[in-house]
Amino acid sequence: MNALNAVLASTGRRAGQARRWFSGVMGADKYQRYREFHAAHGQPGEAPMTEREFWRDWQDYQEKNPQGRCC
Repeated sequence: MNALNAVLASTGRRAGQARRWFSGVMGADKYQRYREFHAAHGQPGEAPMTEREFWRDWQDYQEKNPQGRCC
C-alpha cells in the first residue's frame, strides 16, 4: 500500500505541474500574475482591476495591437 501511495502522490504532483504549465501556455494565469505584479509594484491606495476589468482591458489591448496569433 505504501508503494501505491507514493505512485499516487507522484502522479498528483505531475498532474499539478502539467496543469500549471498548460495554464501558463494558454494565458489563463495572466490575471493571477497581474495581481502579483500589482501587489509588488502598484501605487499605494490604488485598487487592482477586477478580473472582469482586467480581461476587458487585455482584450482591448489585443484589438488595438494585433500581433501574430492564430485567430
